[in-house]
Amino acid sequence: MRESLKAGDRARLEFKVPATKTVPHLYPESSDFQVMPDVFATGFMVGLMEWCCLEALKPHLDPGEGSLGIHINVSHSAATVPGQVVTVDAECTSVNGRRVMFKVTAHDGVEVIGAGTHERMIVPWQRFIGRVNEKAKRAGAEPIKSCGAEA
Repeated sequence: MRESLKAGDRARLEFKVPATKTVPHLYPESSDFQVMPDVFATGFMVGLMEWCCLEALKPHLDPGEGSLGIHINVSHSAATVPGQVVTVDAECTSVNGRRVMFKVTAHDGVEVIGAGTHERMIVPWQRFIGRVNEKAKRAGAEPIKSCGAEA
């Protein structure tokens, strides 16, 4: 990772919530989720927060690097319906070697719907794929071919 990333660096992401990002779509296999209201699911909100942090990191990564979410601590305090636009703001609060911490906030145009912190680890994709494939081998599972981000 380049040394250009600093505490205070920010990113913003806007996303119009489709019906496919509501609670019943989170795990269609779960009958419990199927009977819940069609509101923006916490799991999708967390993914949107991670996406915003990825955008903040993108200009600071070297070729062949990426990042993995390693810790998330967020609230989901208000419901959002399909059609609303969620704006996520991510602010880098610290860089400690390959560990990067963010403050994240999500707003749906009416109110704050979620906030907290997210930590990511910068990794070289090839090394990560090697480790995952060693684990897959021990588990008797199929190896992954790539992460889609190899450079």
